[in-house]
Amino acid sequence: MSTDNPTPSADDADPASDAAELQALRERVDELEASLSELDDGNEQQKLTIVATQGSFDMAYPPLILGSTAAAFGWDVVVFHTFWGLDILHEKKSKNLKLSAVGNPNMPMPNALAAIPGMDRMATRMMEKKIDENGTATIEELIDLSLETGVDLQACQMTVELMDYDEDDFYDGVTTGVGAATALQHMAESDIQLLV
Repeated sequence: MSTDNPTPSADDADPASDAAELQALRERVDELEASLSELDDGNEQQKLTIVATQGSFDMAYPPLILGSTAAAFGWDVVVFHTFWGLDILHEKKSKNLKLSAVGNPNMPMPNALAAIPGMDRMATRMMEKKIDENGTATIEELIDLSLETGVDLQACQMTVELMDYDEDDFYDGVTTGVGAATALQHMAESDIQLLV
């Protein structure tokens, strides 16, 4: 067996060379850490944009919970409500949102039974009871919390006109007169964009 290039043993290692390599590696790590800290100095506020398109009882919770939580962490948060999602911000309609029993795979009933008139209201009452028993915030409380923590709850102007709503129909503090271009601009600047 030929051993033209023998592997150096630990005894043959040059301590001065190892120390120089280790020092060079430490310097390189320091350079990389410095360049990373320049990229993210930790002072830039994170941004979140949520587009809320659905206005059912169960779909009102995700944008409000996610938005208020992110705002509590100091994020710049916009929740742009469009089409049926606009009903979440409508002061009267938000109190009567329904949970759809039909087509919901997690409902403990077949669709034929869920389609019976009154089942949506029954499913909504059951969920409201669970929310109350659990001490979970109501939609109205989450809207108040969102506004208090600085979430910009926006009502799509095109949808306001389409649904023939009035700006006075919305909770105090809701931003009206906002179009898709403004929402897109915030999305483009956001770290996270969600569609719910």
